[in-house]
Amino acid sequence: MAIEKVRKYFEKHGIANRIQEFEVSSATVELAAKALHCEPCRIAKTLSFLVDGQPVLIVAAGDVKIDNPKYKLQFKTKAKMLSPDETELREYETFSVNSVLKGLL
Repeated sequence: MAIEKVRKYFEKHGIANRIQEFEVSSATVELAAKALHCEPCRIAKTLSFLVDGQPVLIVAAGDVKIDNPKYKLQFKTKAKMLSPDETELREYETFSVNSVLKGLL
């Protein structure tokens, strides 16, 4: 989502002051941690997968990886992250967060 869309949404809900923009890149966990002067475990990252044609987004601490056996048990398929091109080219319907994902990390 482009920063303009995020800003507009946040403004609508009175929380636009929570957006932080940096002079340096924050594109990776390591760069974000450096920009914020914190450890990578304090950064939230979003991992994007496709399961049965639907997106699955998992928000995790920056220093953790997906537990592949748990992922496969939950979704009945191997974990394969979407490429940046795949995430930008697709349009998905809004979906709710599934609390079952807590055990995947």
